[in-house]
Amino acid sequence: MKKVNFLSTLFFVSFAFTKINAQAPAPKSAGYEGPNKLNTWALTITPALTQFYGDLRQHDFKLGPEERITGGLGLALHKQISPIFGASLNFWTGNLNGSKQRIYNAHFETKGFLQTSLNAHANLKPILFGYDKLKRWKWDVYAGYGYMWFNSRVYRLGTNKATELIRTNTNRSSKTAGEWERDGSSYTREIVIPIGSAIHFEASPRIDIGIDFTLNHVNTEKLDVTYGGGGGEQYARQDIWTFKKGDSKQDKWGSFGLSVTYKIGKGAVMAKKDSKGNWVHDPAKGRYHLRYTNPLALIPPPYNPTLNDADSIAKANMPKPVDPRLFTDSDGDGVADLFDKEPSTPANSIVSGGGVAMDLDKYVKDIIARNLPKEECEAMFGNIEFDTDKAIVKDPSQQILRQVVDLLNLRPNCRAIIVGHTDARASDNYNIQLSKRRVEAAKRFLIRNGLQDPSRITVEYYGELRPLADNKSVEGMSRNRRVEVRILPMSDLRSTYPAGFRTGKKKDQEPGKPARERRQR
Repeated sequence: MKKVNFLSTLFFVSFAFTKINAQAPAPKSAGYEGPNKLNTWALTITPALTQFYGDLRQHDFKLGPEERITGGLGLALHKQISPIFGASLNFWTGNLNGSKQRIYNAHFETKGFLQTSLNAHANLKPILFGYDKLKRWKWDVYAGYGYMWFNSRVYRLGTNKATELIRTNTNRSSKTAGEWERDGSSYTREIVIPIGSAIHFEASPRIDIGIDFTLNHVNTEKLDVTYGGGGGEQYARQDIWTFKKGDSKQDKWGSFGLSVTYKIGKGAVMAKKDSKGNWVHDPAKGRYHLRYTNPLALIPPPYNPTLNDADSIAKANMPKPVDPRLFTDSDGDGVADLFDKEPSTPANSIVSGGGVAMDLDKYVKDIIARNLPKEECEAMFGNIEFDTDKAIVKDPSQQILRQVVDLLNLRPNCRAIIVGHTDARASDNYNIQLSKRRVEAAKRFLIRNGLQDPSRITVEYYGELRPLADNKSVEGMSRNRRVEVRILPMSDLRSTYPAGFRTGKKKDQEPGKPARERRQR
């Protein structure tokens, strides 16, 4: 009994270890937990020949006296946990018999025994040969733990079953830990340890065929209702049936049969070879079975482009070159050269949206004469430049602002937007505040010089975020120190700059640039 307990403990520890491995974070070889689903269940039926190994057996390949060929039927439900490990719930029923003239002169048989066990499987094929060799083959070894129910009877040889010597579960035979009544017969229950091997071939996406051999170790000598070591006499001693532990080993029975497996699951498919002889897996076609599939085969290899490939991809996706005129304003009128219809207007000129110089007095008179509706209030541009680090409107720019006052007073359907800018010679926050002071100075000038409705003035300030020229030269920085005045219809209340430029907001601090201000300008 100690030996049985040890084997039982060893089996359950091994099975628990297999389950823990299956539930642990999946290594690379267990990619079936990923997006590509695989089928993992299968049902196997195995008709087989059965053979008893014990005291009432001649231990040769011939049938003894009054022996017959016996058979059984096995049914197993398999769960594949990984490509190598699996588990199964097994059921067996069948018949056993045996006889021996020497010592016993007896024959036994048990009809309709029942057995169930839980088995752990290991697939040796990928371990020994890899996944791609013998692709359609599976070689399992397995061991398990379960129970066997049987009802055995012993007859004396030559009596044609007229003389029954003993049967299990009677007053003349010691009883086991448990019994089961069926049709008035008492079934003995014993622990059984099945150990075996099976070879399967994947015949189709749904069907496997194979051969299976199992040797079942029964924890008793009661299967043939005898124990070994009866002495040399022809007939047994008086206590031969009392189930004392004899000299022989415990009883066993084996099965050898042809198995047919049905693979359960949705959209079953199996791997096929391409023209080069390589096995191809396409998860889009259906689900492969984990019994024959390495999950890594379902993951396409990463694409590693060569230098030539990378160069071709870069060239194909390279944007068209940007016209440099989009970033230049040669005459400083606020209109990029790409759109400037008059790229050489004098400094401090008031220009239209197309960069054409305009006579503000004549423009105002034309507006009054034509009495244009508010929708036709044409946009005009003018730049007011400032000295370094100053927010004082210079004399040349005051004339422009006076003309703006005249225009707005004569044309109530127009409004003015004053936008402030700086060069880049200070911190972001300082430049924002400086550009704010400049637009406020321009707005105060307009109000003090007679603007009747100050609510039509909108101010925006961007610091150094919108330069007209390069900040590396004196001339460029001078052009960037400016305030733009734009005349727009009252109906157009949108900002003069694209989304993303927020009034008065400093941009993110650049990495490595100290927070303290640079030299003021």
